[in-house]
Amino acid sequence: MAAEPPVLPGADEARQWAAEELAKPEYRDAAPSWLDALWRNFLDWLQSLDGSPGDAAPVPSPVIALVIAVIIAAAILLARPRLNARARKASDVFERETALTAGDYRNRAEAAAAAAQWGDAVVDRFRAVVRSAEDRTILDPQPGRTADEAAQALSVPFAGESRRLARAAATFDGIRYGNRAAGSGDYQEMVALDAALGAKKPAAAGSTVTPI
Repeated sequence: MAAEPPVLPGADEARQWAAEELAKPEYRDAAPSWLDALWRNFLDWLQSLDGSPGDAAPVPSPVIALVIAVIIAAAILLARPRLNARARKASDVFERETALTAGDYRNRAEAAAAAAQWGDAVVDRFRAVVRSAEDRTILDPQPGRTADEAAQALSVPFAGESRRLARAAATFDGIRYGNRAAGSGDYQEMVALDAALGAKKPAAAGSTVTPI
């Protein structure tokens, strides 16, 4: 039995398919501006295919489909590096456009907690934990450090707090970059961890600390 020929879109349907695909947020947000201009010019070209009978012969549908495929492939290739870079940044502890002290983060956390904005309060209190460790030279400042990396690094000088640190990092990620809801209990745990680390003297490198 012979296979049926593939269904080829007309100009109107081709415009709709391409518009729906390239209107997706990942392309719109990540594509460079010149690609936006190219896309608009492409739509104008497709619109011109609806000319009067006296105009030049219409472009065959297979050609339209091929051009659409090339445009979409270019959008994917150009957007992917930016999307990957955005994904890498998505787990950073600190916002790169701000440079606050541990005290600043604690103040922001307290203000958020007073307003029952528990997610913001937990996130900023964890940032206070990490920034405090940097201020005490327990951690070297490291742009792009993730919550997990910070927790693992702090688990060396504060081995007795390794479990709480891991739990705090998971809470931070779940709230900041996931859909986890926060509550006052989460905030109180972060406050207690911050206070515990602040009251302890970190173990020297190479020493053995018995976990609590």
